[in-house]
Amino acid sequence: MLLIQIFFENILLWFTCCFAKVVTFFEPENFFRWFNNNVNIFYHYFCGRIDPNDKRHGGELVASVFQSHGVKHLFTLPGGHISPIITASEKLGIRIVDTRHEVTAVFAADASARLSGIPGVAIVTAGPGVTNTVTAVKNAQMAESPIIVIGGASASLLKDRGALQDIDQYSLFRSITKKQFMISKVRDIVPLMRKAFQVAQSDTPGPVYVELPIDVLYQYSIVAKEVGSTPPGRSFQSKLVHWYLTNYLQNLFAGAFDRVWDTTPLPIQIPLPSNVEIEKSIQLITQSKKPLIILGSQSVTKASRVDELRKSIESLGIPCYLGGMSRGLLGRNGPLHMRQARREALREADLVILGGSVADFRLSYGRVFPKRANIISVNRNRDQMYKNAGIFWQPTVAVNGDPAEFFYQITRNLGTSYKVDSEWIQMLKDRDTSKESKTLEMANQPTDAHLNPLKVLNDLEETLDPEKTILVADGGDFVGSAAYILRPRGPLTWLDPGAFGTLGVGAGFAIGAKLCRPDHNVVVIFGDGSFGYSLIEFDTMVRHKLPIMAVIGNDACWTQIAREQVPMLGSDVACRLAYNDYDEAVKGLGADGYRLTADHHDQLKKVFDEAQQKTRNGTPVVVNVLIGKTKFREGSISV
Repeated sequence: MLLIQIFFENILLWFTCCFAKVVTFFEPENFFRWFNNNVNIFYHYFCGRIDPNDKRHGGELVASVFQSHGVKHLFTLPGGHISPIITASEKLGIRIVDTRHEVTAVFAADASARLSGIPGVAIVTAGPGVTNTVTAVKNAQMAESPIIVIGGASASLLKDRGALQDIDQYSLFRSITKKQFMISKVRDIVPLMRKAFQVAQSDTPGPVYVELPIDVLYQYSIVAKEVGSTPPGRSFQSKLVHWYLTNYLQNLFAGAFDRVWDTTPLPIQIPLPSNVEIEKSIQLITQSKKPLIILGSQSVTKASRVDELRKSIESLGIPCYLGGMSRGLLGRNGPLHMRQARREALREADLVILGGSVADFRLSYGRVFPKRANIISVNRNRDQMYKNAGIFWQPTVAVNGDPAEFFYQITRNLGTSYKVDSEWIQMLKDRDTSKESKTLEMANQPTDAHLNPLKVLNDLEETLDPEKTILVADGGDFVGSAAYILRPRGPLTWLDPGAFGTLGVGAGFAIGAKLCRPDHNVVVIFGDGSFGYSLIEFDTMVRHKLPIMAVIGNDACWTQIAREQVPMLGSDVACRLAYNDYDEAVKGLGADGYRLTADHHDQLKKVFDEAQQKTRNGTPVVVNVLIGKTKFREGSISV
């Protein structure tokens, strides 16, 4: 082989120089020529010769991976570090949605992932662009959303040398993502991007961070101009620097464009329940008299199979409480869907199946489970499956597997002879009806000022499209009430932040949802506090023709905080807001707005209908509803 021949020729040259002309060989120029010659031969032999006039660039490789993985939308706020990816993606037909803040881009990618089942992609520029995403990335981690966050970065060569927007971004994401990839050579883009998509979806889904320095994205001639050196001078140091930079460029681009890359998705690894676990679970189910299912977001991770999951739950006939993204799985008025008095139901149950639900603060860390009840905990994540176990509760059967797959197998193996006691189901339904009647009574009572928020929500519920509506929840007190009153229309029609309880998700979630389901009405329920995070993104909605409806419960206060702070500490400091004209503010961004006060008590449904019609005609709309206070959520806490 040519390489071996050249290698031995140089070894011979080396020995000759050592014994015959040792001093001459170790003169900088001779040594440099020998070493440089062998390095370049290695690069060219294994990776192919580099054409300095080649116009192709790393951004095209990134975009090709997006295309092969089914990515339809790329969410971004542009920056010079990432421009090659954005422009290349556009050429491949991927829609570029530029937001007004990087955190919105990640929230939109999160919503897109939840509704489509395809990892959402957000790409942001280096430094502050990357740091602006941290909250949304952590939210996606806790919500188990498979997203890819791509961060631009300064050239690898200039790391820690004072380059623009250069910080240690890689370390920043270690604790809030499943995995981090730093791509330092163009030839590594495709294999590592494919791996990123695989990791995001495998096992417990979650965010993956990919860092792409600027010099792996632009074409050779541009990078050479920026990081290359002038012809070497006579000094050894000058020659050494020139040699290093030349070979840095060779290594950076070697092997990138002299082959056809396989960009197809890698197989996704999903943990499955074992036969033994299924058999044990079936035994507990058949022995139970008062079983309950509590579903969490992880149960609907497989977006393409949510209808199959719904049929499995309905086939089992076990009453079910839905949380997070699983809300709406059983339809607006499913006979097995229980909405109220969950704590009381758990107190009486003899079997509880946690389908992707976690015994964290939402289940009082497991304290709500009765000691005598059997508990089947099903989760892709082993740590989440045992959260707080041994303190307040203990699983009878722990299934480290996909919750949806668990229910598919249970349904297939249980048979048709199993029936849940109808009296148990009816008792839970009666509680639902009773509590909802009391809520309706409270909705008809006057408040201290303005409109009753419960009436507002009840009237909104009656005007929403019965089938094609996606609800987005972003707020505290008003949204907490909405969760009891508004009914998601079907599977994957409810979006809330999840366990992290993040404010500010509204606009991003709505943008992602509308792009995934353009034929659905997307309605965001905001508190007036949370709306402050999303106001400017109505510019994004207008520019990208995304007609979204927002309903703001405006009580001029951070009420969820004030409810505890005032009685406990005697002050509402930092909780006071103003009855701002948010409806007028969005008009300046090209949207439309309504302001509802006590004078509109009997016109709520009419206005909501008009607002929805405007969105159908292509205009984003804000309905700014001035509300008073009720005792509906009295006693609730926000910690």
